[in-house]
Amino acid sequence: QVQLVESGGGSVQAGGSLKLSCVAPGYIYFSSCMAWFRQAPGKEREGVATIDSDGRTSYVDSVKGRFTIFQDNAKNTLYLDMDSLKPEDTSIYYCAARYRSAGYCYGRFIRSEFNYWGQGTQVAVSS
Repeated sequence: QVQLVESGGGSVQAGGSLKLSCVAPGYIYFSSCMAWFRQAPGKEREGVATIDSDGRTSYVDSVKGRFTIFQDNAKNTLYLDMDSLKPEDTSIYYCAARYRSAGYCYGRFIRSEFNYWGQGTQVAVSS
């Protein structure tokens, strides 16, 4: 059963921007650290960015300086601002949440450690 709901994907040209959103139920949002993952065709799902309740964020090297993860606690919503998009960013993007009791998410892009997932939203970047 899907607990997290992503939106905001689409098609853009290289250099463009997109903003992804992920809404979570309060019982997940306020007890978890959260992350964005992505999966390109034929490739493994990889971590993109994480955010902890203290606001600390981490990013995979390929998106540093271009992507920003942030939250709006009033809306139980996680976001991913993506700028300067490249064709290699083309993927299905997934929102994920991990129980805070399991420790910080910072720098931990380990798929199996996350407890809840969204259904994914497609991002396509053309050259």
